[in-house]
Amino acid sequence: FILQNVLQAPQQLAALPAFADVDEDLLTQVTDEASKFVGEVIAPLNREGDEVGAAWKTGAVTMPPGFREAYQAFWQAGWPSLACATEDGGQGLPAALEAMLYENLSAANHGWTMAPGLLHGAYECIKHHASAELKARYLEKVATGEWLATMCLTEPHAGSDLGLCRTKAVPLTDGRFALSGTKIFISGGEHDLTDNIVHLVLARLPDSPPGPKGLSLFLVPKFYEDGARSAVVCERIEEKMGLHGSPTCVMRFDEAPGWIVGEPGKGLNAMFVMMNAARLHVGLQGIGLLDAAWQKADAYAKERRQMRAPGGSAKAGEADLVGQHPAMRRILDAQRAWIDAGRVVAYRTALELDIQKHHADAARRELASRWCTLVTPVLKAAWTDQAFHGASACLQVFGGHGFVREWGIEQIVRDSRVAMIYEGTNEIQAIDLLLRKTLPDGGAALLRLLADIGAELGDDPQALRVKEQINGFSDFLRERLLPRATAPGAPADLAHWLADDFLRAVAMLLMAWAWARIGAAPGADTARWQTAQTGFWRWVWPEFEMRLAMMNNTLATA
Repeated sequence: FILQNVLQAPQQLAALPAFADVDEDLLTQVTDEASKFVGEVIAPLNREGDEVGAAWKTGAVTMPPGFREAYQAFWQAGWPSLACATEDGGQGLPAALEAMLYENLSAANHGWTMAPGLLHGAYECIKHHASAELKARYLEKVATGEWLATMCLTEPHAGSDLGLCRTKAVPLTDGRFALSGTKIFISGGEHDLTDNIVHLVLARLPDSPPGPKGLSLFLVPKFYEDGARSAVVCERIEEKMGLHGSPTCVMRFDEAPGWIVGEPGKGLNAMFVMMNAARLHVGLQGIGLLDAAWQKADAYAKERRQMRAPGGSAKAGEADLVGQHPAMRRILDAQRAWIDAGRVVAYRTALELDIQKHHADAARRELASRWCTLVTPVLKAAWTDQAFHGASACLQVFGGHGFVREWGIEQIVRDSRVAMIYEGTNEIQAIDLLLRKTLPDGGAALLRLLADIGAELGDDPQALRVKEQINGFSDFLRERLLPRATAPGAPADLAHWLADDFLRAVAMLLMAWAWARIGAAPGADTARWQTAQTGFWRWVWPEFEMRLAMMNNTLATA
């Protein structure tokens, strides 16, 4: 419904020569088959993956029962390569289909999905930055998912501040580099899912300057072409709050030979291609996990009987169901509103990625690039935050039963928490949006985006309401925030104090735009959509005014 009725994806894709053969029937067929595979093969492994977990012994990691067989079936069926180019072994399908697939996977089994979650980012990184020789050797293996990949950034002393990385890369006589150092928090650094693992590693050349500009990117495989194993050792895996089915590894590089990817000193440029792809996928994780929590809570609320609900509006025989109580309806309807709006924003972002890559008009490609640049940090931060807090709210629907393992809701709460941290903490996403993407150009790009989404809306009362709020926020940005934050003598940390509230306010506007689009779509006049829409305006939207008030208070008192 969202992809076709709300976003008119078939019509948008038809304008791109690369997807001339992609129609509504094909979109439906692929999503139906993906749902079937995820439901029958991946979802049943979730509980045991959490309870058994990945196991480490003398440097080797054994994945939970069934994980390897499921992954082998996954890549051999072609699922990792949906959006990869056909010349690289992929299927050349739209990014929106890949987005929907990974949302489903995350909802079904977050731990298992961590393994292929970095594949597309690694593919893009190698495709755009690696040498022809490296691409010939590794690109198709990564594109198809036959080999999995890692992103080795963090070190024990260097988390978000990558400029502190100390891993060294010393030139060898054969053109390769010997890497030495320790990386931590490496998802899938070691496992038995695939026959090889491709590590993409940030390191320093001997003559590189300090800080982030001195970092280069290198590729180090677990096994070389001649079958020799690289000097990369998994020292241990972390004992974590959740996500037990995914090994989070400490990786030691003992003068491990590898190849440089891209130019010396431009490692972050190459790595950010991977990170930006990962951030969209993490936003989709948030949507999928929140939906999984909502589904469990909604099903329980329709079965669990307690005291009679107040009001007398329930059907005969349903008045004592938990789901008839206003407190529970508020929880469920608010989370449903987040899920539906999140899908509109995420699928639109995936469509814009395809437009950015394939549209014939350079100006339209630029608009798509702007959308992805500005919306991705909002999607990542706001929807992963809601995945955790919303899943916790859904646990409340179960009462005491939610706190025990039998019902499975507590696993979602535990598993979802990490998404607020990795691929750039949510606080860093907020700083990125305001300090790096809004202030430097005087808000021009964001103001244009807000104007564009307002122009997409009609003239029905709800659309006019959203337009009014978009215009009001644009005025606040132009007349209040920008002059104060950039004024001579303004506190150096003022924008940092504003960043989190700023991102949340933008998220609320995107959700309001999404619900205006849903409300105007054919078929949106059913109880399914009307209930969630009411939940948004009643229980979610008031946060927008709160965030504005908090920013105005900060501006007035800083």
